[in-house]
Amino acid sequence: MLKPREAAVELGLSYPTIKQWILTGKLTSVKTPGGHHLIPRTALAAFLKSRPEAKEKRDRFQKVSGRNQLVGTIIEVKVEGLLAKVVLAIGDQQITSIITADAVREMKLRKGETAAALMKSTEVMITRV
Repeated sequence: MLKPREAAVELGLSYPTIKQWILTGKLTSVKTPGGHHLIPRTALAAFLKSRPEAKEKRDRFQKVSGRNQLVGTIIEVKVEGLLAKVVLAIGDQQITSIITADAVREMKLRKGETAAALMKSTEVMITRV
């Protein structure tokens, strides 16, 4: 039995989509005495079979053309609701990014790991320090 968030990760979908599928009956679930939904792993089988190429399609996006990449160490990951704050230490500087909580879970971002910040912008501002 899986929690809705676990099922969402397994299917590569968002948590709100899974909740909607449960409430509309598209995805079978069992209610606990506390009113929470649990999803039998067998209920995911049909959806996994219909999406065998989903991971392959996602893998294509790991190579990017952007050259403004700064590699650093993750010093903070804070997930709250649909969003997450990720802070990278790059030398003696820090860069903060707000991304989706789903992205943090999908990439399995953890404090102490190496990651890269990729910037894509038409303007770069410089200030005298």
